Amino acid sequence: MSIKKKNTNLLLLTGFSLLIGFSIGFAFQKVPLYLSFDLRHAISSESSVERSGEAPKIPSKLTFAGETVPLNKLEVRERLDQELIINTYRHSSTILLLKRAHQWESVIRKILKEQNIPEDFVYLCMAESNLGQVSSPSNASGFWQFLKPTAIQYGLIVNNDIDERFNVEKSTYAACQYLKDSYQKLGSWTLAAAGYNMGMTGISNQATLQKSNDYYDLYLNSETSRYLFRILALKVIVQNPQDFNFHLQPSDLYSPYEYREIPISISIPSWIDWSLQNSSNYKELKWMNPWIRNTSLSNSEQDTFYIKLPR
Repeated sequence: MSIKKKNTNLLLLTGFSLLIGFSIGFAFQKVPLYLSFDLRHAISSESSVERSGEAPKIPSKLTFAGETVPLNKLEVRERLDQELIINTYRHSSTILLLKRAHQWESVIRKILKEQNIPEDFVYLCMAESNLGQVSSPSNASGFWQFLKPTAIQYGLIVNNDIDERFNVEKSTYAACQYLKDSYQKLGSWTLAAAGYNMGMTGISNQATLQKSNDYYDLYLNSETSRYLFRILALKVIVQNPQDFNFHLQPSDLYSPYEYREIPISISIPSWIDWSLQNSSNYKELKWMNPWIRNTSLSNSEQDTFYIKLPR
């Protein structure tokens, strides 16, 4: 074969290889280049809420536990705005909260009202745990995120068999007592809320040091500075979810549990056997009573516990 012919074949082979390479390159792109711009945009873009980039609207007036939020202060408005943005566009977390709120909000509000605690504190509970039975890296646990020593101080049982931080009703009663003590010590519900995050003594010390009893005028650590504004943002969003592009239907929401209660004041050698004897099973028992932490109960004090099982 002549050199000329070899060169011609080599050029043809190179050109063909380049064509194949470009074709493969196009094929492996996430969005094909041959699609129209509009179609490519529709495929590659995120949801319409995320794509819109709309800034959440700040309410003209806002209160927490009957106490006015000074939205006339620029810095206060900005901090609220930041938390509204964060929680509006944190879609999975906020949607899950809205679903859970339908299941638990009335339970918590009923106890708050009974204990003469402003019902806005339900939003503090939401901010603490997203209404989930969670434990933090510091081992704060349950809806109200009690640390073990504080839980025991406020009457909750925490041992190898039982952890009442995970009992929604009992932990809510304990939180009410803590908030009453905090309000009595600090003098306002807003400071009581901040004290739930920083501790009563921590807030009291800062109020004395800075010569101010107004949360909105105190210079605090970054977490406590954000804390009340996260609570306020959740209050605004949960009360008017459609204003923030959360359009959940009634069928989307989690329903309150329907259950029967069985009181016990004895030791239980096996919760598995006990649940089967009561027309249920261990999985249902744990699901409805997450405060049961062991497969048995050594109830030496003969305390009375109310066990929930599906109706």
